Amino acid sequence: MERRTIGAATLDVGAVGLGCMPMSWAYTGSRQRGEESLRTVHAALDLGSTLLDTADMYGPFTNELLVGRALRERRPEAFVSTKVGLLVGEQHIVANGRPGYVRRACDASLRRLQTDVIDLYQLHRADPEVPVEETWGAMADLVAAGKVRSLGLCAVGARAARRSTARPHAGRLHDGTIRQLERVQQVFPVSAVEAELSVWSTEALDELLPWCAARGVGFLAAMPLGNGFLTGTLTPGGGFEPDDVRARHPRFTAEMMAANQPIVAGLRRVARRHGDGVTPAQVALAWVLSQGRHVVPVPGAKRARWAAENAGAAGLLLTAEDLAEVAGLPGAQGSWD
Repeated sequence: MERRTIGAATLDVGAVGLGCMPMSWAYTGSRQRGEESLRTVHAALDLGSTLLDTADMYGPFTNELLVGRALRERRPEAFVSTKVGLLVGEQHIVANGRPGYVRRACDASLRRLQTDVIDLYQLHRADPEVPVEETWGAMADLVAAGKVRSLGLCAVGARAARRSTARPHAGRLHDGTIRQLERVQQVFPVSAVEAELSVWSTEALDELLPWCAARGVGFLAAMPLGNGFLTGTLTPGGGFEPDDVRARHPRFTAEMMAANQPIVAGLRRVARRHGDGVTPAQVALAWVLSQGRHVVPVPGAKRARWAAENAGAAGLLLTAEDLAEVAGLPGAQGSWD
């Protein structure tokens, strides 16, 4: 698989990563199986998808434990990204950016992941009661201690910005993230930013992606398959189990899924031009990859066959005609909040 570098530290990863969250968090619980998830991680590594993206809050904690089981055998082959800053309660999620907590959380993640060092340690959310510079400084201390190789920041505030006005300027959705990035850059270099980017959620292209490119910062594209919608495998009206986040998601009502089918139809048309076996999901991922050499999509998967399909997108080169067709697809209908 093609390799890409993340940040000024020139950290080397496969062009398509593996999002591990669906294996134990947020999606249908009845379909989460530990052994199948382990096979998925191994399949991804076999195919060159070396970036494994997890977080301490996924589960909570169980996702890191699962990834750790795979790392026990294959740590040298993997690039491990995990996150800190969010605590999960029974009915709520709160931020904690206190330096002491960050240090304890890192040690706990290292134990669960069964590794001596985390390749990319990301701030999941800034704590509104703690200056972000203090949290980032504690994370930088972990780099100095040899427990972490590089630091990243997850985008914040985009959905809140959407709610603040009926028609916000797209570029302004990431103003809050860019302000945080400017602040933490003064403390320690940012190696990567993780933010949503897909065919039906393109806001990051306006300001956030150029900000990263201008500073040699890697961009991890979260939800590049639109929470599964862009794969073309979800049936409008098919429903979701109650524990699946999409069951409460306005874009995943039967009405909105039906309204957004032209997007999937366009991806299918492009896929057909590239021959049998090419899927809408691979076209969607290839589009993300085409947005810059600093961009690494991190699609979630909990089945080995899906990880293999996603990895195959790294070898799909979209033509100018393909890119023009994708650019001309209708915008997604329905709230994203």
